[in-house]
Amino acid sequence: MSTTIARSLLRTRHASARLMSTGASQRTALYELHKAHGAKFGPFAGWDMPLVYADQGALDSHLHTRKHASIFDVSHMLQTRIVGKDRHRFLEHLVVADLKELPVGGATLSLFTNSNGGIEDDTIITQQRDSLYVVSNAGCADKDLAHLLKHVKIFQDQGADVEVLKIDDHSLIALQGPMSQKALERLVGVDLSQMPFMTGQVMDIKGVPCHVARSGYTGEDGFELSIPTGEAVSITQALLENPHVKLAGLGARDSLRLEAGLCLYGSDIDSTTTPIEANLVWTIGKRRRAEGGFIGADVILEQIANKGGARRRVGLVIEGAPARAHAKVLSAEGEEIGEITSGVPAPSLGKNIAMAYVKKGFNKKDTALKVQVRNRVQDATVVKMPFVPAGYHKV
Repeated sequence: MSTTIARSLLRTRHASARLMSTGASQRTALYELHKAHGAKFGPFAGWDMPLVYADQGALDSHLHTRKHASIFDVSHMLQTRIVGKDRHRFLEHLVVADLKELPVGGATLSLFTNSNGGIEDDTIITQQRDSLYVVSNAGCADKDLAHLLKHVKIFQDQGADVEVLKIDDHSLIALQGPMSQKALERLVGVDLSQMPFMTGQVMDIKGVPCHVARSGYTGEDGFELSIPTGEAVSITQALLENPHVKLAGLGARDSLRLEAGLCLYGSDIDSTTTPIEANLVWTIGKRRRAEGGFIGADVILEQIANKGGARRRVGLVIEGAPARAHAKVLSAEGEEIGEITSGVPAPSLGKNIAMAYVKKGFNKKDTALKVQVRNRVQDATVVKMPFVPAGYHKV
């Protein structure tokens, strides 16, 4: 069973990598370190990224992250800072978050939206004392940066004091897993137990100023570290001196995020998906629902008020073979009612899980459905996400 799951996870990630790759591949500052650890690489969003390592396959990395701690190189993601006294008004035009009420050091998941109410990308925004720190998906990096620059020009032409700064001198790594705090405390020399999940601050790591965010994409406690690129290798190596910390690749990251019920842009959400359909209405602050003011607000707020949208994102547990993206979802009577968007064998559960969109009305917990996998029709059940309880740190 373990060999089957491992091969399945790697096959899924190879397929995603091929779809996301564009043009000549770039390499992160950690590329040679990955090679030294026997990494097998694949193209992802125009980057050569590690999939698995010589000492651990995707399955082993997944389970190691759930039990110990793993380092994921996410330097391919877009990092930007929004500065100027009108920065909140500017970014609130593009995303659904209530940034004015976000406390200094607080972070939030938000959505870039379009005029049709669709999601252009999901992003993490942290309120810094003098700026907004924004991390966006690698697959949307070019699109997101162009979107930000287009709209900041419009605001500037209207006299607004705001500027978008691309951060290209810092690498980004994610230290994830229940032993992450202890591993990082050894390098920062401070107690991190009072730092809540979804907060961020600048602190010294081995004497190097870095932005440390308690967040991640695995469902576990962890940190995302924005490190001056010249120090990225030495800090990563220092973390790896802890015997409980290992490198992990995109194969494990995909299965971890799916067990955590977290969306992958381009698969589970895209420019045609609205927040209510994706079950992401919670990202829209109370004030924003009342005032609107973000792109597509008329469509999105009307859907919220009237419980609109024809479909809903759900979690499924599937009997039999794993169901992959684009597999058809059927009602118990055999009517086609939706489609799988992501699916993997869940290493933590020993079950096959998936995300799907189904017609509204078929999304209630415990609803019995069917999934067509090749020429077979298999039983499936709607379940509440996350599939695996979150291990986020609470204070």
